[in-house]
Amino acid sequence: MDACNKEKVDRVLDSSEECVNSGEEQDETEESDSSSDKESVASCVDSAVEEISIDCLDTVLDEFSDYDASDADWNPEVTPRKKKRSSLFSISPSPAKSSRSASPASVQSKKGKDRKSSVSRSLPFSLSILEDKWKSADEPDIEPIQPLFKPRLTPGPQLVSNASCSPLQYFELFFSKSVMRTILANSNAYGAMRHEGTKKPWQDISLKDFKSFLALVIYMGLLKCFTLTDYWRKSHMYSLPYPALIMSSRKFMYISKALHLSDPKVDAENDAKKGTPEYDRLCRIKPLYQDIRDACRAAFHPFQNISIDERMVASKAKNRLKQYMKNKPTKWGYKLFVLADSLCGYTWDFFIYEGKMNLEQSKGISYDAVMILANERLLGSGYKLFVDNFYTSPKLFRDLLAKRIRACGTVRANRIGHSKKLAPRGNIRWFREDNLLFIEWKDKRDVLMCSTFHKAFNGDTIKRNVKGADGVWAIQDFPVPAAVLDYNKHMGGVDLSDALISFYTVLHKTRRWYRSFFYHFVDIAVVNAFILHQQMAKMKNQKPLTQKAFREALVAELAGTGPPSAPAQIRPIPTTDSHLPKYISGDSSIGRRKCKICTFKTPVMCATCDVPLCFVPKRDCFTSWHEPGSCSESEEE
Repeated sequence: MDACNKEKVDRVLDSSEECVNSGEEQDETEESDSSSDKESVASCVDSAVEEISIDCLDTVLDEFSDYDASDADWNPEVTPRKKKRSSLFSISPSPAKSSRSASPASVQSKKGKDRKSSVSRSLPFSLSILEDKWKSADEPDIEPIQPLFKPRLTPGPQLVSNASCSPLQYFELFFSKSVMRTILANSNAYGAMRHEGTKKPWQDISLKDFKSFLALVIYMGLLKCFTLTDYWRKSHMYSLPYPALIMSSRKFMYISKALHLSDPKVDAENDAKKGTPEYDRLCRIKPLYQDIRDACRAAFHPFQNISIDERMVASKAKNRLKQYMKNKPTKWGYKLFVLADSLCGYTWDFFIYEGKMNLEQSKGISYDAVMILANERLLGSGYKLFVDNFYTSPKLFRDLLAKRIRACGTVRANRIGHSKKLAPRGNIRWFREDNLLFIEWKDKRDVLMCSTFHKAFNGDTIKRNVKGADGVWAIQDFPVPAAVLDYNKHMGGVDLSDALISFYTVLHKTRRWYRSFFYHFVDIAVVNAFILHQQMAKMKNQKPLTQKAFREALVAELAGTGPPSAPAQIRPIPTTDSHLPKYISGDSSIGRRKCKICTFKTPVMCATCDVPLCFVPKRDCFTSWHEPGSCSESEEE
C-alpha cells in the first residue's frame, strides 16, 4: 500500500472511531435515542469510506484476504511483540485458544495502541463491508467436483494378502533385526565408554538379551508397578514370577542404563557444534527416529481420509525440546506432529517439533507441519485431510488444493467475522471465497468450518435432546452441514492412535531425554503392528486378537517363553455317545455362561462335551458345534 492510501486508511479509521466515541457519549446522556445514534455512526463511517478511491479499497481488501507469515492470527506460531526472553526456541502457544488480534503492519496506525476498536482489522472477512457475503442455507450452493482418488499405492497393509504373520513378525516390520543390531552396537559402545577406568569390565549385550529387555518393557505396560524394582520383589504383595523368569533385575537395569540410540563418537562431534547452525538437537535419536518413520510409511498406505494433529510425549526433563500445551491431557512433554489414517488410527508419519527456527523462511509451524506430512509424492492425489483450527488457513488450503489434496477444518471465531447475534439452533450461514467454503452453524456452541470439497448444505439433519418451553426434554432434528458430519467422523485418527498407545503405554521415568523417545517409538511400533494384524484379519474374514492379547503374545515371542495363554480347546471327535443339551443350573436364568461359538450368554451346555452352547431358534450353536467340519476343524488347525 502506498503512502497516500495508507494515510487515507488511517483517516477513515480515525474518523470512524470519532463517530463511535461520539455515539457512545450520546448513549450516556440519551438512552432512548440509541437507534438514531447508530444511524449517525453508520452515516459517519459511510461518508469517511467514500473518501477512499476504489483502487485503495481493493488494496486494503487484498491485504486482509491474502495470507502472510507476519499475520499472527493466521499463523499462531508467530512470536508475540513482547518477549520475556530472546531465543530461537520458545514454547509454542496453545492451539485451542488464542486471544491475540495483532494487526498487520501495513494497516496499523500510530494511534492503534491507544484505541480499542470493535472491528478486528487484522483479520480477513471481518470488516462490516464483507457482512453481505454471508448467505443462508436456503440459498443454493454449487457442490465442488469431488476428488478422484489416486493413491500412490493400494491403501491398506503393504503385505501379501494371504500371509499369516505372528505378532513378533508384525513388530519386526518396525523394529527389524538390523535396527536392533544398530541399537546394540551403540549401546555397547556407550556402556564400554562409561565403564572405562572401573574395576569391572563391560560385558556386551547380546541380541537375545535385547529382545528379552524389549519383552519386559512391553510387559511393564500390561502390568503397572510403581517402581521398576517392584517387578522382582519377593513379598506376597508383589509376587510376580514372570519378570524373573525372563531376566534378573540387575541385568535389566544394566541394559537400561546403557541404552543408547546413536554412536557416542558422533554425539561428541555434534556436541562440539553447540551454538552453531550445524548443531543437531535430535542427534541422539536420529538412527531409530529415521528408521521408524520409514518403516511406518512402508508397511501401510493410508485410505482416503487422513488427519493431522499434535501428540505429546510426557516428560519432566529439563530440555529445550519440552513444550507446554494447556489443552492437552499431557501438558508437559515433547510435541510431535502426526499424520494418521482416520479409519484405523495407523500412525503413518510424524516428526518432532524442535522449536522455532528460520523464521524468515517459515510460513508458520502449522503451515509447515502440514506441508511436511501431507506429501503428495508419497501419498498420491485425491486425499481428504482433516485438521483443527490450529492449522486451518486460506493459504494452506489453497496450496493443498494445488497439490490435489482436499482439506476440511474448524476455524477460530475471530477469523471469518463471526456473528455473536442470537440465532436459533441449527441455523446455517455460509459464503465462498474462490474454492474455499466458510460455514457457520449454530449448535449448543457456534461451529465454524472451512472446506474445499463440501457443499454448504445437503439437507442432512442431526438429533439433539432439547428442553422445550414447558420444561420437557425431547429429541429434535436440526439441519447440519455435511462438513461438520465428516469432520466429526474423520478427524479422530490421531486421537484413536493416542488412545491405543495410552491403554498399555511402555513409557516410564528415565534420566535421559532420548530414552523417552525410545519408549515412545516402541509404543508406535506395537500399536502399528497391532493395527496391521487387525487389517489383515479383516481381509481374511477372521476375528483379530484384542490389543491386550496381541501384546501378551508379542511378549511371549520376544522372551521365548511360548504362548501366554492355553491352547484352544480341541473339538471332540464324534462318537457313538449321545450329545444331549442340559441346563447349567436348575434355574435357566442363573449361572449362564458364554457360548463357545458366538460368546452370547446361554443357560444350556452339552452334557458330553461340557461346553456351553446356545440352543435357541436364532442361534442354534449346539447343532453347529456337533456338525463335522464346521468349527472343530478350524480349532484343530
